[in-house]
Amino acid sequence: MQEKKDLEIAKKFDIDIKALEQEQMKLAKALNLKDSFDTENIITVAGVDIISLGNKLIVGIVVMEEGEIVEQKFCTEKASFPYVSGFRAYRELPAIISCFESLENKPQLIFIKGHGTSHPRKMGIASHLSLSVNLPVIGVADELIAGVGQVEKDNIILDGEVVGKLVHVKEGARPLYVSPGNLISIETSAEFVKKSVKEPHKLPEPLRLARNLVKKVLRELH
Repeated sequence: MQEKKDLEIAKKFDIDIKALEQEQMKLAKALNLKDSFDTENIITVAGVDIISLGNKLIVGIVVMEEGEIVEQKFCTEKASFPYVSGFRAYRELPAIISCFESLENKPQLIFIKGHGTSHPRKMGIASHLSLSVNLPVIGVADELIAGVGQVEKDNIILDGEVVGKLVHVKEGARPLYVSPGNLISIETSAEFVKKSVKEPHKLPEPLRLARNLVKKVLRELH
């Protein structure tokens, strides 16, 4: 059903889905899923979240250093690409990059609400963002993309390969689905999520605050 809907949208907006699939598969080959940094040297981290209001995108970025907010920024932009499952980055990435470039305090690592390698072509929005800003990015999601992968002993498996981890951060709460975007390993992605959660909350603190920021902006726009 979703695939049929996506194809109808693609036809309406004259989008070549096959070409985008090929592009994502090519980009996925450039990903580096090893740690590109010394974990002890990561001090400044950011959370990125985005909400759609019709065709308007609200991006929120919160930058933190040693548990304190050093900068928070929101941006609103009109989307020029429709929502098509598996191609979220083509809709949202331009707005995220625009907001990121306005930051005065650039982070060393980024959390984003969404997927990295746990994606049909192992090229979710976390991976697109990492390739764009050349920083390690971790994708944090509430569930798998429909029909993509399965979970075995807290490993997210896709095409016989481990592409992410389930991270249990709060007793009685559903786990987080964590996958690296690029420049960071699966194991380190999961560890950063665990150590960035502040009780009694569930999301990594920069991401939780980014979510609160975009929700606040959304309320003010209504």
